[in-house]
Amino acid sequence: MGSSIPYLTLDPEIEAAIRADRAAGRSSRFRTADEDVVRREPNPHDEATLARPAFARDIEKILNVPAYNRYAGKTQVFSFVEDDDICRRGLHVQLVGRVARAIGELLGLNGHLIEAIALGHDVGHTPFGHAGERFLSKALHARTGRYFNHNVHSVRVLDKLYRRNISLQTLDGVLCHNGEFACQTLRLGGMEDFEALDGTVEACARDESNIAELRPSTLEGCVVRVSDMIAYIGKDRQDALDRGVIPSLDIFDSDYIGVDNARIINNLTIDIVNHSYGTDRISMSEEAFADLKRAKRQNYELIYNEEGMTEDAGNLVEEMFARLYERLADDLARGDESSPVFKHHIAKLCAKSRSITVDGYLEEGTDQIVVDYLSSMTDDCFLSLYRHLFPDDARRVAIKDYCYDL
Repeated sequence: MGSSIPYLTLDPEIEAAIRADRAAGRSSRFRTADEDVVRREPNPHDEATLARPAFARDIEKILNVPAYNRYAGKTQVFSFVEDDDICRRGLHVQLVGRVARAIGELLGLNGHLIEAIALGHDVGHTPFGHAGERFLSKALHARTGRYFNHNVHSVRVLDKLYRRNISLQTLDGVLCHNGEFACQTLRLGGMEDFEALDGTVEACARDESNIAELRPSTLEGCVVRVSDMIAYIGKDRQDALDRGVIPSLDIFDSDYIGVDNARIINNLTIDIVNHSYGTDRISMSEEAFADLKRAKRQNYELIYNEEGMTEDAGNLVEEMFARLYERLADDLARGDESSPVFKHHIAKLCAKSRSITVDGYLEEGTDQIVVDYLSSMTDDCFLSLYRHLFPDDARRVAIKDYCYDL
């Protein structure tokens, strides 16, 4: 039984070494140093100070882009339910940051860079979670042959749409976080400059198979990538239990990491530190990796494939994405400035962006603008816009409100 699996502890030699490092004020020699920060624009305002270190500035920039506000209204796993106790995407990025900071502190890495990557890693996500991501990508691909993936779009949000001069190291971590691809050992990639970043972003948009090859170029990025999985495996189980999707945690199997959220976080954290301390990579044991892969597989089988978006609701939302996409594209083609795509997206984006003008943005093309708009929406905004544009469509997504069981 997974509930009988013990909480792991640090290897005594590793713990002693970490304590000695802290006493001496030593960081990892593989830590990303603040003075190595790389930005697209050499702006004196962005220079590090004692009060605002280099990557702390990235944290502040990310927290203050409008897209960050919308995290709170976007699905993590469970759509179409009013429940303030389940995880939304805003809480998820905070949980990723907390797990990643804990690992990073033990390894002597740059905590500010870790937090910046964690807070920004999903900022380009669609409404309705990964189901919405699939639906939007399908609509885009049918018209252009290109693909939509939230990690790629998150870079566009931070680097292009709001252009906050986020560092290369943070953007690299955001692009390469991609927690759906589990690895026992993460070795560093080689993103050396913005030319390489731009080329990689374009390559992933043209052929999404390239995403599977992405590797963060900093250990901080590697830590966030693995922490993304650690943060959601157990938390999603906890939410599924609370929602009645699963009867108990006993339906899950584990030989090493446990089945509950607390054990999963502790045991994977400890295992990773024990196998990564003092190295230039982030690793876990064979036992931990095998159990993590099993945990992800069981979450898909018992939670994600049962939470509603694969049934009639999922089919309806896919149709809604396709219909909204075509309607907004048509409004753009006709230059209908009364359309929500002009009034609620283009006008507001250009007012808040530091680099985009209306004429310049329109030159990016209809499909890119529609994708930017649809992906930026919260779940409620998406449904409200659909009702507004298609009032005669009698189909409605059934939402379990706060009082559905009374």
